[in-house]
Amino acid sequence: MWTENWTGWFTEFGGAVPYRPAEDIALSVARFIQNGGSFINYYMYHGGTNFDRTAGEFIATSYDYDAPLDEYGLPREPKYSHLKRLHKVIKLCEPALVSADPTVTSLGDKQEAHVFKSQSSCAAFLSNYNTSSAARVSFGGSTYDLPPWSVSILPDCKTEYYNTAKVQVRTSSIHMKMVPTNTPFSWGSYNEEIPSANDNGTFSQDGLVEQISITRDKTDYFWYLTDITISPDEKFLTGEDPLLTIGSAGHALHVFVNGQLAGTAYGSLEKPKLTFSQKIKLHAGVNKLALLSIAAGLPNVGVHYETWNTGVLGPVTLKGVNSGTWDMSQWKWSYKIGTKGEALNIHTVTGSSTMEWKQGSLVATKQPLTWYKSTFDTPTGNEPLALDMNTMGKGQMWINGQNIGRHWPAYTARGKCERCSYAGTFTEKKCLSNCGEASQRWYHVPRSWLKPTNNLVIVLEEWGGEPNGISLVKRRAK
Repeated sequence: MWTENWTGWFTEFGGAVPYRPAEDIALSVARFIQNGGSFINYYMYHGGTNFDRTAGEFIATSYDYDAPLDEYGLPREPKYSHLKRLHKVIKLCEPALVSADPTVTSLGDKQEAHVFKSQSSCAAFLSNYNTSSAARVSFGGSTYDLPPWSVSILPDCKTEYYNTAKVQVRTSSIHMKMVPTNTPFSWGSYNEEIPSANDNGTFSQDGLVEQISITRDKTDYFWYLTDITISPDEKFLTGEDPLLTIGSAGHALHVFVNGQLAGTAYGSLEKPKLTFSQKIKLHAGVNKLALLSIAAGLPNVGVHYETWNTGVLGPVTLKGVNSGTWDMSQWKWSYKIGTKGEALNIHTVTGSSTMEWKQGSLVATKQPLTWYKSTFDTPTGNEPLALDMNTMGKGQMWINGQNIGRHWPAYTARGKCERCSYAGTFTEKKCLSNCGEASQRWYHVPRSWLKPTNNLVIVLEEWGGEPNGISLVKRRAK
């Protein structure tokens, strides 16, 4: 029994999107069956969506997994049809498969035959494991041409019904296309407030605290607040702005100085910990430092991952003042869980109706920590729907109060998207796409969450994006 035959791999924010060629996964199935395997579970056969905040650490909202049935429930070709044909051919072999163990004979260098034979049935699997060269083999008095890295199946030990490398349907690169619905959004905006130490729900203590132990994963967001007091006679060494350095256990960090975004840092799945190091402008007197620490999912695999830390754990230093480098890690800090918008349930119909939204030319664009609101009618037809978020940075989305998930299109995919051969052992780093583009651009909107008219869409944008570029699209199979 094979419990996890990977059809692809998950998508991570900031990573290229892995895919597995149909020829290779078909070979893996045929190879397993020819060696006496009897049960295969695909992971995943139907791709999914990490709605709300259910995704693992740095894992994208999409959990499509390059599955035969995609995240939207549509067939992914040629994988879907190629595997469907394979399953039918294996079913034809069933009388022989359940009646005898295979006899294995060599047909050449890296070629072999697995034959299941009983008094009343016979099935043969002819394999070529050479990753670069085709082979012509003799079997049962006939010759058969085997492409590289392939298995031919002969349900009667004579006729080739199927070869894993011979795909008879067109490729998925032209099979799926996002089609605009021509439904424009008219946005309103609301600026999220940076909290102060005196706000309700804020608490203070000396030193830095771990994020998840306080938020209990009720929100991605956790504020670290402190004051930097510069005396009038304090001098900055070399006459330049001082250097603020912040060590964080991840996953993303926005640094605000006196209400203005000073900079952002973020980690990755491979290195979730991050360091912010940037010169900041300070004035004489009290300067307000606000750090918004963001958890991009929780770890869900590894050794003792339940003990892993998140949030600003230090050190936090200020370098460049004449009195020496300041270690701020043990200063008095104030803390606040979540955003004001979350506390006001701004993502719900009731909560959003109580807010004063800027409209028209007053709508904020490319501004950090901004909420956006709009409505739309459900498009006709039954095609799956998605939000195109390519012009946005990072944040979350809600439809009629339901959390669609995290968006992070500004984290473009790194990696090498080279021409991929189906031949050879599959790994999650072998066949990649989307290099230099958003790891995920489209976000699934289930029709079951929609009303015929006046659907509420709320977007929390952390980095600053262009909401007028958001569109609702249909996903169609051709």
